[in-house]
Amino acid sequence: MRRKPKLWAALLAAVVVAAIAYLKREAGPPDRGSLSATRRCVRVIDGDTLELDGGERVRLIGVDTPESVDPRRPVEYFGKEASAFTRRLAEDRMVALQYDEDTRDRYGRTLAYVYLEDGTFVNAEIIRQGYGHAYTRFPFRYQEEFLALERQAREEGRGLWAR
Repeated sequence: MRRKPKLWAALLAAVVVAAIAYLKREAGPPDRGSLSATRRCVRVIDGDTLELDGGERVRLIGVDTPESVDPRRPVEYFGKEASAFTRRLAEDRMVALQYDEDTRDRYGRTLAYVYLEDGTFVNAEIIRQGYGHAYTRFPFRYQEEFLALERQAREEGRGLWAR
């Protein structure tokens, strides 16, 4: 009879360990497939970086715009225009985030795809309109689509690619 309490204790311990492992898995990085709850974009820092309510900084995945605020470097060609475009597109609007493999960059910014409430895909729209190009240094989910958008913007002479 003494074995049953030990068996139950071992079984209970196994269930607790399994539950903890499950909860840790559930509390891991954000789900890459779904969109986050909407948040307000309170400020556009530059063409490819936003600040959300609560002070969170978001670097747009897969898009690179000319620099306009780096104190170590001069403002790059079309940097002010790219920042202004992103500002018109996203500032003071509600946005939802979608994540990829990496969720943070080396500066601690959140890496995300950003969508407006009307469904506009901000990352793609910047490239489509010629205010930035596909940033392919690291692989990402929409790489082929962004490269196609960049080719189209170049061929049609939009934004950076205007004659």
